[in-house]
Amino acid sequence: MQCNSFKTPCTRGKKVIIQIKTPMTKSKFNRRIFLKNSAIAAAGMALTGTKPISSPAPIKNKLPRWKGFNLLDLFSPVPPRNQNSYRTTEDDLKWMADWGFDFVRIPMAYPRYLSFDRTMDIKKDQVCSFDPKVLEEVDQLISLANKYKIHVSLNLHRGPGYCINAGFHEPFNLWKDKEAQDAFNTHWAMWAERYKNISPDKLSFDLLNEPAYIEDMNDQYAKKGPVPGDIYRKVAEGASKVIRAANPDRLIIADGNGGGNSVIPELADLGIAQSCRGYYPGLVSHYQASWVWKDPSKAPTPVWPGIIDGKYYGREQLEEFYKPWIELKDKGIGVHCGECGCYSKTPYKVFLAWFEDVINILTSNGIGYALWNFRGDFGIMDSGRTDIKYTDWHGHKLDSGLLNLLKKY
Repeated sequence: MQCNSFKTPCTRGKKVIIQIKTPMTKSKFNRRIFLKNSAIAAAGMALTGTKPISSPAPIKNKLPRWKGFNLLDLFSPVPPRNQNSYRTTEDDLKWMADWGFDFVRIPMAYPRYLSFDRTMDIKKDQVCSFDPKVLEEVDQLISLANKYKIHVSLNLHRGPGYCINAGFHEPFNLWKDKEAQDAFNTHWAMWAERYKNISPDKLSFDLLNEPAYIEDMNDQYAKKGPVPGDIYRKVAEGASKVIRAANPDRLIIADGNGGGNSVIPELADLGIAQSCRGYYPGLVSHYQASWVWKDPSKAPTPVWPGIIDGKYYGREQLEEFYKPWIELKDKGIGVHCGECGCYSKTPYKVFLAWFEDVINILTSNGIGYALWNFRGDFGIMDSGRTDIKYTDWHGHKLDSGLLNLLKKY
């Protein structure tokens, strides 16, 4: 897979690596059971290679089938000029809950909650200078979501020494430098201690957004590929240890390797759930996205199902893409789709036809999902589409067709 085919600016949307070729229960999530089942599954994998030694019948997902959205309040490494541009409101969360959603993921850029001189590149000794005021903003967002019985997944979209997006000068490399790994652990130790008394059924930790191996973290055009499994394991295990030192039952999630696309077998025995993506194929989900295409006008017109840029895409190809994730779930490792959706330039009918197949495959296998945003280019409100008729919703433009599709599953 060529992972360096698309160039990414700092904050305009999400980086996607394109491959060319039940609602939450009221019972508390028990990490000890999760660990036990994961260890048994890992043993089965070791003995048989690909199948667990237990019954071939599918195993229920160890994660609830959460449904919801990503909240972009702290997505940018710098405070936005317009403080309200991505700020989540209480109405947002109330509407989510009223419509049956029970999950939000908060992708954070670590510099956003630090205090340092932003006119200069950050130094190694500044990457753990936490800003109490911004930390309190996170406190408030978690509390507000929990008020509406919405589970929160706290994620480092940019961790010390790594982000799949360009746009911030990193002082080291998470995959190569011990200093970066120590800082990464310090951040998670801080969050773990801060929220140690919040129940695991209300809060989980998603370690790092879309890991990919990059030699030079500050080269926007550097090649990207899967992180070597032993390195990913070392980073994930280090962070999970400091998290569980504060709360042994904290639920931890790791994003798929190679930008969120591939399962991570090296983590199977660590009691860590895994998160896939709902963007395949990117030729549909990111049609004319300016952070993906150098010249958006040259993006091939998407269809679903059908031939795009000389290759056929349809339900069968989607099922093949998700097969490893379904197999992972059946081996006792919790699976959730932490990001999914479609950029607003994709023709609406094509988007809905494709996305219903995505959601149907995930749902039929007990896997929940979260759209990239609630309000914005990938969301159900104020998405900026020009080929649909919106419903007026308290001053917002509501995509009723997409909302009805989500509520269907």
